[in-house]
Parts: sequence; structure tokens; C-alpha cells
Amino acid sequence: MARKILLTVLVLVGAYFGYDLSDSVSLQSGPSAVAVDELQRVIAERRSATQVRGAGTVTRVLSDDNDGSRHQRFILRIASGESLLIAHNIDLAPRVAGLNVGDTVSFYGEYEWNDRGGVIHWTHHDPRGTHEGGWVEHDGRRYQ
Repeated sequence: MARKILLTVLVLVGAYFGYDLSDSVSLQSGPSAVAVDELQRVIAERRSATQVRGAGTVTRVLSDDNDGSRHQRFILRIASGESLLIAHNIDLAPRVAGLNVGDTVSFYGEYEWNDRGGVIHWTHHDPRGTHEGGWVEHDGRRYQ
């Protein structure tokens, strides 16, 4: 509550002095507005190999991909309406437990563009320490 009041005061002071604080102040809960905006920008620009953070609702739970490294796969619909495939490496991180259609999932990983919306991978630690680690959060638990 105190944070909302402080942010409201900052916005009002900024408006009084003519500053546009809309890009830097957010009262949104969950992933920050900056993270959501950045994810939408990355998708729109069809970028790949880009670390992103976001959240969405599970629309499909797919079978595991067992070719090479094993990946738990599921489709998320994010707030902007795009669908993303999450490919979570279960050889390097625990399987996301109890995942069902309709669940909310947050993620941090590497985005790769494709014509279906894109893929999020690297949602795990890097045992070699050469790539930034990622994660998936579901039901109050972080899988990395």
C-alpha cells in the first residue's frame, strides 16, 4: 500500500513538473511492465537469442521432447495474446510439477523467434557457467 502511495506521489510530482514517468513507474503486480513491454518488443522485432522475462497462462501441456536433451514442453498465452512454447530442459532442472491447462507460469529464459510466436529455452542453470541461467516459476516454486 505504501509503495502505491509513493508511486502515485511520484507520478503527480512528475506531472506537475512536466515529466513523463509512464515508462518508468508501474503499479502492476507480477512481471514488471518493463519486462512485459520488452518481451512484446522482442516478439514484434522477431529477435532471437535474447534473454526475456514474462508470464502467461498454460493453454496446452505437450509431450516431452526426448531427442537429445530431454525437454518438458508446454504452450503459454501471454497478456498480449501471443503464444510461446516453453522448452524446459529436464536433464538440467527439475520437471515443473503438477502443470495443468489454465495454470499461471512465470519464466526467465532465452527467446527464439518463430512464425508460431516463439520458443523460450534456457530456463535452467548453466552447469558450465557460460550462459545466463533462467527459471520457470509455478505454484510458488522456482525450477532452475
